[in-house]
Amino acid sequence: MQEPRVTPALALEHGLSEEEYQKILDILGRTPTFTELGIFSVMWSEHCSYKNSIAEIKTLPRTGPRLLVGAGEENAGLVDIGDGLAVCFKIESHNHPSAVEPYQGAATGVGGIMRDVFSMGARPVAALNSLRFGPLDQARNRYLLDGVVRGIADYGNCLGVPTIAGEIYFEDCYTHNPLVNAMTVGIVRHDQTATAVARGAGNPVFLIGSRTGRDGIHGATFASEELTETSEERRPNVQVGDPFTEKLLLEATLEMIRKRLLVGIQDMGAAGITCSTTEMSAKGNAGMEIDLDKVPLREPGMTAYEIMLSESQERMLAVVKKGREEAVRRICRKWDLICEQIGEVIDEPILRVYHQGKTVAEVPPYSCVLGGGAPVYHREARRPAYLDEVQSFDFERLPPVADLEAAFRKVFSSPNIVSRRWVYQQYDHMVQTSTVVHPGGDAAVIRIRGTRKGIAMKTDGNGRYVYLNPRRGGQIAVAEAARNVVCTGALPLAITNCLNFGNPYKPEMFYLFKEAVAGIGDACRVLETPVTGGNVSFYNEGPEGAVYPTPVIGMIGLIEDIAQVTPAAFQSEGDEIYLIGRTAPEIGGSEFLKVVYQKITGDIPALDLRREKATQQAVLGAIRRGWVRSAHDISDGGLLVALAECCILNPERSLGAHIHWVPPKERPEWWLFSESQSRFLLSVPPDRRRQLEEWFRNQHIPIQRLGTVGGSELRLASILALPLKELQEMYYQTLPRIMEW
Repeated sequence: MQEPRVTPALALEHGLSEEEYQKILDILGRTPTFTELGIFSVMWSEHCSYKNSIAEIKTLPRTGPRLLVGAGEENAGLVDIGDGLAVCFKIESHNHPSAVEPYQGAATGVGGIMRDVFSMGARPVAALNSLRFGPLDQARNRYLLDGVVRGIADYGNCLGVPTIAGEIYFEDCYTHNPLVNAMTVGIVRHDQTATAVARGAGNPVFLIGSRTGRDGIHGATFASEELTETSEERRPNVQVGDPFTEKLLLEATLEMIRKRLLVGIQDMGAAGITCSTTEMSAKGNAGMEIDLDKVPLREPGMTAYEIMLSESQERMLAVVKKGREEAVRRICRKWDLICEQIGEVIDEPILRVYHQGKTVAEVPPYSCVLGGGAPVYHREARRPAYLDEVQSFDFERLPPVADLEAAFRKVFSSPNIVSRRWVYQQYDHMVQTSTVVHPGGDAAVIRIRGTRKGIAMKTDGNGRYVYLNPRRGGQIAVAEAARNVVCTGALPLAITNCLNFGNPYKPEMFYLFKEAVAGIGDACRVLETPVTGGNVSFYNEGPEGAVYPTPVIGMIGLIEDIAQVTPAAFQSEGDEIYLIGRTAPEIGGSEFLKVVYQKITGDIPALDLRREKATQQAVLGAIRRGWVRSAHDISDGGLLVALAECCILNPERSLGAHIHWVPPKERPEWWLFSESQSRFLLSVPPDRRRQLEEWFRNQHIPIQRLGTVGGSELRLASILALPLKELQEMYYQTLPRIMEW
């Protein structure tokens, strides 16, 4: 098959600008071949190069005393947790593929992030996700949710990695562009880590895993453009996953790393062979010669362009130590995996690709990659006019709530509040038998075998907040994720992030991105949770506009003694209930405002990051002293929703509460449904009451006794009484009923 003649027009069709095409001509000193054009187009796509975001991302804090591998250094971050162990974790998006093929889009998102972790030498021990969809009264949104959940469940369950935490939200803006973010956490010994590097002239280069097909070609480019009415035609850009092959690849990869047979190894994710060959070569200041005739194919007649750009799943590129080839082949035979030498490392800093006896590509790897010769842009940022309007909204214009109980029922029945048990029951969260705190609470916890340690983990984000106040919304995303892991008894260590935004070429959209990143950086510096890496997903826009700017935070926390793990639900009759933190009448951007008044407006709650840190440290200190029986973060829906959740989060042993505290008579709903930050609900034994109160007062942290645990209802003074059976019905049955429509 004769390749097309490369022209400026063809380069534009590949998503390259005129300036970028000219830069390619300058790098090569000639017109690129069709295969070379494909290589540059995918490597310089936003998905691979971060060309519009890297300048802002570099402002995030990326160092810390526990960091072993920081952002951008490897496929995933590594954080020291003591005893010669490290936790490896990362989050990535698979938004566009999931919009057109939800099952495979979500499944391959899980598979890809798993490979990023085990290619580091870490065994995956947990999976998390963060999902956004349009309202569930629309059939297509229910179809997308069902397909995504099944894709996540089937891949993770077959692979044998527990899916133990996540979040799901529903807003109109995600109708045409759902967000599907997948996170994996792994554990590795310091002396058993691997790197994604190519070096050592003559070292053989192996392709390990599955055969290469035509699926996923230009998937990276597809992820770097807006969704349109014709996006359904891009289904061939969505990869097809095979979790059973992934399991074999996982075991083989870890065995090869453990036996020290490899110089380096990298997942063939976005851009496939192109990405792994260029990035590994650039990192090692080396080059490669690759013979595409040796690549095992599953479709006849594939061109060099197709082979280089295929994103077929479950493949690794490994640089093997010379002389250890047979040992690698033996391991791959044992695990029934394809294992073919397709090239070797060379001293010359060139990626040279052969196909059918011809040289089809000859490019300097460094010129292609992020941090190398890939373009870096500083986009125009302009504050959107709507921010002044929403942030100056006068809440006094809202009519008072006449029926507090009816308002509560509306809020507590919201799909953004109710239990996601319908979802997480489809996930095997007990496989590997290390799960200590199951899905449904503030954060999940796993035990680290052979130690007393535990790891708490959570994904968190509030796109509505960031839409209304991007910088503070970014700060709150980090702070709330940290609060969630603190509630389990864990010290927040570090974050990964997935930044889901619209078109960066629109100045108003880039302003939201820039401010949100700045807010994340603010919070991470104060809370001492450096950024270990992550993902930027731009172009999350459909025919009707962009999604809310939605940064998602993946937070990791360390529990030194698993005996100190703290649940969210009330545990014992007669325990005292305390509110930690200060409440203000802050309902801007709240679930209450949306559900009761059908408004998404107002400035969002204030946040004092230093007070946030002090409050978290005080709560963690109380937990570690053994005074606290339960701890729950107050966030979506406010205090009344958090109290109801504490009553029923353990459906096997629900406990009511009698709250003596009475909200102010003027606008009590603003206090009950306020989403003020830096607040916790704690329950403690009566004999620990004095110690707890003195502890927080000595640290100048507001503490207020609300009432006691017990009974069969949630009673708020003489204002309302809510039977636990009704709370359970609303909380656990709403989502299943909706999905049965």
